[in-house]
Amino acid sequence: MTEQSASPEDSWNKVRNLQKIPHNDDEDSDSRHEPSYKDRRRQAHTQAEQKRRDAIKKGYDDLQSIVPTCQQQSEFAVGAQKISKATVLQKTIDYIQFLHKEKKKQEEEVSTLRKEVMALKIMKTNYEHIVQAHQNNPQQGDEQVSDQVKFSVFQSIMDSLFQTFSASVSFSSFQELSACVFSWIEEHCKPQTLREFVVGVLQQINSHSY
Repeated sequence: MTEQSASPEDSWNKVRNLQKIPHNDDEDSDSRHEPSYKDRRRQAHTQAEQKRRDAIKKGYDDLQSIVPTCQQQSEFAVGAQKISKATVLQKTIDYIQFLHKEKKKQEEEVSTLRKEVMALKIMKTNYEHIVQAHQNNPQQGDEQVSDQVKFSVFQSIMDSLFQTFSASVSFSSFQELSACVFSWIEEHCKPQTLREFVVGVLQQINSHSY
């Protein structure tokens, strides 16, 4: 038997069924243009990694331009050869340690200068007191001091200094002698120490004189 021809109603139903079938060609083409979540995440990670690399490179370039020893080595570099990152870091560490030593040295110099300034202020004050005392009692300047009194003052000062010198200084070798002499001067020959000592000697001689 031959197949019967389809009725108009059946043909119409087939057309309607075909219209209901979704067309995915346009959707597929649109989906190709929009990156997926993984692609976007990968792209963001790549950009972040590039920024990190750029920041590290800029840091090394800044160190190389700031540290003098890095600049000197860059000047002697052959052609376009650049110094390595490890060298930049080591040169930076060495330079920081050098700055710390210089800072400590300057602090010690400042401390020494402050002590000298303090000693000069004390001497200035003493001289001002002497001048003031002379202005208040000018007749005292007319009194003559005998050579014997001068020698007694000098002898008392020198005897006391020699005692501290003999007790503090070692004579076993010239090297120890040199080191001990400077230590003795710093300890026993400070302006304030000498002042107090001389005042004590003068008071002692004055009490014996009267």
